Amino acid sequence: MKFLALATLTAALLGACASMAEIAPAKAADGVLTGPNGMTLYTFDADTQSSGKSVCNGPCATNWPPLMAMDSDKASGDYTVVTRDDGKKQWAIKGKPLYYWAKDSKPGDKTGDGVLGKWHSAKP
Repeated sequence: MKFLALATLTAALLGACASMAEIAPAKAADGVLTGPNGMTLYTFDADTQSSGKSVCNGPCATNWPPLMAMDSDKASGDYTVVTRDDGKKQWAIKGKPLYYWAKDSKPGDKTGDGVLGKWHSAKP
């Protein structure tokens, strides 16, 4: 009887962990997507949609930090995972990699929208 109870508990915990892994990496707030920290996310016109790659690396990624994904994260709905030049993983929405803007200082800031005419607030 104890074994059955332990097996049931283990199955329930594993099921809960599996559903947690499918939680979206971003949420909608005030008409834009925000990361887990509440900061606005952006897309970059130079990224080719659905290429599976980010072209913002090195100094670009210092100004536009990627929304990083864990190696174990999997695509779900409109969210996919791309591999960066350094081999690390990054979240994308509808095939476009997602980034933060280093000059946004608090949740709700959208100062990166329109930078160089190539950066845009990510929309849900």
